[in-house]
Amino acid sequence: MGIAADGDREASAADPYQAILDDLDSRAERIETPCADGTVVWRAWGRGEPLILAHGAQGSWQHWVRNIDSLARDRRVIAVDLPGHGDSALPETLDHRGIAKALAHGLEQILGANAPADLCGFSFGGVCFAHLAAYHPQVARRLILVGCGGLGTPHGEVHLQRVSGLRGEARTAVLRSNLLGLMLHHAESADGLAIHMLLPNAKRARLIAADMVMPDKLLRILPEVRCRVDAIWGEYDRPHPDPALQQAALRSVCPDAGFEVVADAGHWAMYERPQAFERALHGVFEQAG
Repeated sequence: MGIAADGDREASAADPYQAILDDLDSRAERIETPCADGTVVWRAWGRGEPLILAHGAQGSWQHWVRNIDSLARDRRVIAVDLPGHGDSALPETLDHRGIAKALAHGLEQILGANAPADLCGFSFGGVCFAHLAAYHPQVARRLILVGCGGLGTPHGEVHLQRVSGLRGEARTAVLRSNLLGLMLHHAESADGLAIHMLLPNAKRARLIAADMVMPDKLLRILPEVRCRVDAIWGEYDRPHPDPALQQAALRSVCPDAGFEVVADAGHWAMYERPQAFERALHGVFEQAG
């Protein structure tokens, strides 16, 4: 899930928040694989069993900024810029088959033809990974959905304001409000780093994700997924509220799915409560595959 907004990036390389992102990026192995007329860009850290991360709509690999170093202590963490987002080109066709084709070919190039991986996707990224696992089952060992729409449940109430024309403190206040209106639960979670990432990622997104998710695109594709499916949800996920309702919808098609709730977190649970999210993720991996 993302926040559509316009405006110019005001940060410079000297910005301390940009320095955080630049440091993490500089320590990554950058991998590019074919995608229509361009490439899919992947970033990898660490060693061990591969864990593939996908961001939400109008986001990028940066959605995982607070988790990468921790997860990379014992995994090879590979974060993708989904086709049509971040540094990646648009897919061959502007649909889930086009996205899945580019991702599958990329993973086979990176990991080998017979090396399925754990796929963990946030929001739109989870729906993309579900289609990937259905269309190209050879690449998927396990699918973890994080705060995903498309389960046919009622959409929660979100509150977004336009940023166009605003400057200075007024602009920052609206960006913070938009983060709290969709992505985050606590005011202190809408911090400088989250605000810094918001508009640049949104401006670089070239796909309209809503029609590829709502109302039940995930629910429809899950019966075709052969690998194990689990989910992690923020307790106060605003766009996809009531974890019990989401769990029931998921288990209507995946009866054995594990379901972990990150207490005191909103939609962007891995940013708002990174340690609790990572405990939930480890809890999912401890369940039988």
